Amino acid sequence: MCKKILIVDDNELIVEVMSYILINSGYEVSSLANGEHVIEEVQNTRPDLLILDANMPGMDGRDICKILKLNKETMRTPVIICSAEDDIDATLAQDGAPDDILHKPFDMTALINKVEVQLAA
Repeated sequence: MCKKILIVDDNELIVEVMSYILINSGYEVSSLANGEHVIEEVQNTRPDLLILDANMPGMDGRDICKILKLNKETMRTPVIICSAEDDIDATLAQDGAPDDILHKPFDMTALINKVEVQLAA
């Protein structure tokens, strides 16, 4: 059975590139363009991994991650935060921290490696 990955990013090109890479690596991929309905989507579809953009209008990836990681039903779902910010690594020290960080711009190998590590954990 394919592992399910949910990508949440407001940049359509990033979503297209990540989806292409992950689908060609054998994963089932779905996406959302903002954080508005992420919690409901996670509860309904139970993805095996989330990739969240750190900066989105409204609820950003760090806020979503914190909600998911502090919820007993979703706390074990791996989350990778994706960002171009230089200080994004500090996010790993917050309450409800993500499991990993992917720096933008990213390369295909880094994306696949981080996904594989999180899904193997």
